[in-house]
Amino acid sequence: MCRLCLPRRAFLAAPALLPFAPASDAPIEPRLRLANPPPGSLNVALTLDACPGAFDTRIANTLIEHSVPATIFVTAMWMQRNPAGLALLLAHRDLFVIENHGALHIPPVLGGGSIYGIKCAGDLDAIRREVSDGATAIVNATGGMPRWYRGATGFYSPSALPTIRKLGFGIAGYFLNGDHGASLPAGTVARRITGATNGDVIVAHINQPGRPSGAGVAAGVLDLLSRGARFCHLDQPDPSA
Repeated sequence: MCRLCLPRRAFLAAPALLPFAPASDAPIEPRLRLANPPPGSLNVALTLDACPGAFDTRIANTLIEHSVPATIFVTAMWMQRNPAGLALLLAHRDLFVIENHGALHIPPVLGGGSIYGIKCAGDLDAIRREVSDGATAIVNATGGMPRWYRGATGFYSPSALPTIRKLGFGIAGYFLNGDHGASLPAGTVARRITGATNGDVIVAHINQPGRPSGAGVAAGVLDLLSRGARFCHLDQPDPSA
């Protein structure tokens, strides 16, 4: 089990986020930590988003070489464009759990705005299609039904959350943002990930091999391992169980 917290966040780029639905339904960025991680140890969940883009083998190969489990949130678009990357993930099902990042990488936010330049879904029907079509693509590609959904950009309209849950998905927030959309230098990413504490759910990206962030993700994971960290999946929060 995981624990979900939903604090409201101030938006640094407010002009880029308007207009939305009424202020009472302003987008939120859910936070998620592992519930009841064993005390006196360092237990973390590494989650990696595969938004539209390519495949960062620097991260994948590091995880495979060191037997580090990770939860991968894929879009249908990413799977279509990266069959070799998907095949590599599926060849290591003991390490990688494939979860739902949507069909077209559309933020599950109501209204007519955009986040980080990505147009929002706008209404609940569009959100249902984004979530359901993403799940269907995963079932067709992997044979397994995803259990978690993470929206594009990580932001949601609060009133959209019950709709997503009714479709059968947990809301996959995070607590430590490792790379801010693969936008940070490698050294910064490594330091952020290395700073993880017991119970943290980490988010980073595995779809930008041309950016330096991926090297930082790999370095941060190796540093956590050197500190005795134990990695787990979101559906397997206690590595000692």
